[in-house]
Amino acid sequence: MTQDIDIGGAPVIVGAGLAGLLTALHLAPQPVVLLSRTPLGTEASSTLAQGGLAASLGEDDNSELHLADTLAAGDGHCDEQMARRVIEAAPQAVENLIRLGAPFDRSLDGRLRLGLEAAHSRRRIVHAAGDATGRELFRVLLGVARRTRSITIMEGMTALRLVVAQGSIVGLLAVLHGGVFALPSRRVVLATGGIGGLFCDTTNPLSSFGHGLALAACAGAELADLEFVQFHPTAFDGPRRPMPLVSEAVRGEGAVLIDEHGHRFLADTPGAELASRDVVARAISDQLAAGHRVYLDARQCLGPKFAKRFPAIDAVCKQAGIDPALEPIPVRPAAHYHMGGVAVDAEGRSSVTGLWACGEVARTGLHGANRLASNSLSEAVATSAWVAASVAGTCAGWQWPRLPEIVPARPNPSSIRQVASDALGIVRNGKRLRETITTLLPLAVGETAAADPALVALLMAISALRREESRGSHYRSDFPGRDAAACPSRLTLCTAFENAVTLRWQASERSR
Repeated sequence: MTQDIDIGGAPVIVGAGLAGLLTALHLAPQPVVLLSRTPLGTEASSTLAQGGLAASLGEDDNSELHLADTLAAGDGHCDEQMARRVIEAAPQAVENLIRLGAPFDRSLDGRLRLGLEAAHSRRRIVHAAGDATGRELFRVLLGVARRTRSITIMEGMTALRLVVAQGSIVGLLAVLHGGVFALPSRRVVLATGGIGGLFCDTTNPLSSFGHGLALAACAGAELADLEFVQFHPTAFDGPRRPMPLVSEAVRGEGAVLIDEHGHRFLADTPGAELASRDVVARAISDQLAAGHRVYLDARQCLGPKFAKRFPAIDAVCKQAGIDPALEPIPVRPAAHYHMGGVAVDAEGRSSVTGLWACGEVARTGLHGANRLASNSLSEAVATSAWVAASVAGTCAGWQWPRLPEIVPARPNPSSIRQVASDALGIVRNGKRLRETITTLLPLAVGETAAADPALVALLMAISALRREESRGSHYRSDFPGRDAAACPSRLTLCTAFENAVTLRWQASERSR
């Protein structure tokens, strides 16, 4: 039995990481409801962000240099107009965070301390507490949100379906402590994060399987660039899941990648350890495939200074019995960030009336085929203000009197991880993608806890199969070349199912 919750037509934000919190804060004093699947902060990717926030704040830097680095990393697939808009807004967004209490690291003269990360031509990364930027920003923003009376936070509530009538959002169905609730609203913002939980090796919370993508797809929204998954080159190679991140900032300070014999295998690669993430991740993957171990060696560049500069990483290493001041750190690539997502316009609006997306779940066009390090937080803090303004300027409208009671199972991605990891990893090929699509289709249309994760993996596999080239983070061993033109990648649930059914039929015909 579904119980209605009267929220007075207030907008609902699904997801309470940095993107969700900032959108809610920008909406104040307008009432807003914020849904969090878990107790706040326990499973948000934002709290795991080590690197920081990229903004052209240095005296030797400007937005044009930051834009050039972003476009180069995006491998010809960025939306240049959107990228310019985000990058030009980033310095002011940093100032806004400082006003809210963000404790960014500063040098002795009081200036912001700027770090260097891969594929950046200048030092432009602001950090907090060294390698705990995400955690510190989340802590500050959560404190402000809890003190903001216009924000109603519902913890432990999982959104299961968006409800659409006549092409517009009219509410959503959610579950809390086993009870099913209907929240009538004509304004919903998705801020649900990424898809790393679909993979065996990931730095994301294991519950981050693309929840918002499933919600948007089932509501009829257009999705874009789902094939582009960034694998962070240097996750700590141990049994913990999610895998602890060994920040790119460590390489920015001069750490080098070596094999078990001490050979620096990236020495002759342009950019070496600070080449773009897809290049470094593939190089490490090749080493591992050849039977080598890979280590990040910070002994020469940092040595005894490591613990002070990177206290969280130092603690992870020492828990595993490794002292990074004296020993190299074992690393391997892990699924880290999704460049694709819900296709949105400059104000964060999706193709479905009343539905917005913000943060990693959105595809704004900033990242292209490969995200430039630390641009994700820049995107979240800049676009959340634009999304909030768009939501605030949209009429709440007439409320649907009662929402339907068809409620899917609470999703669980555990049974999908190996399938997704095998097909959608750092190196892909058409044969494996086609086999995976036929495997996932019956799961995606089923009624089990695997349905929504299988649907997201299916959508990603179809997008990857359709892109018959290698570009940025998407590498096809059967199409290793890069097309001269960067073709857009757009997909809806209807088109995806048509493709999947055709492939499944073709496979059954071949097997006869």
